[in-house]
Amino acid sequence: MQISENSVVTMHFTVSTPDGTQIDSSRGEEPMVYMQGSQYLIQGLEEALNGRSPGDKFVIDIEPELAYGKRHDELVQMMPISMFDGMEVDVGMTFRATTDEGEQSVMVIDVTDEEVVVDGNHPLSGLTLTFDVEVLEVREATAEEIAHGHVHGAGGCGHTH
Repeated sequence: MQISENSVVTMHFTVSTPDGTQIDSSRGEEPMVYMQGSQYLIQGLEEALNGRSPGDKFVIDIEPELAYGKRHDELVQMMPISMFDGMEVDVGMTFRATTDEGEQSVMVIDVTDEEVVVDGNHPLSGLTLTFDVEVLEVREATAEEIAHGHVHGAGGCGHTH
């Protein structure tokens, strides 16, 4: 069976940055299982998987526009440290911030005696990502999985909808 809309796909993957730094991998662990078309994966990887079959192995570079987007300099902001009174703020911390566009996740990228620099970009934005993929299994999703928009495990959904 080939991967198409509403296929349940089991696969192993490794994702790396252009300089070869590994970001994540399922190899040596449980494979990833997802439903094609559910937008669980980044757009470029989901598109690259369309039409693939069990046993297919491939390596693909995915540009930022089809991954986590381009970086936006305006999403990096300096805030007075006084806004964080009573909090211990460290580089790498993430939190939800209220912006003019609503709630947004931000990461602390620098802390000085006077200010905290936060970045609202996804940590992988602006990067071309290299995926090394092996398709293990493909099956049709059940009607319940399609209705819920995600794969169910052997014991069912595990939650109520």
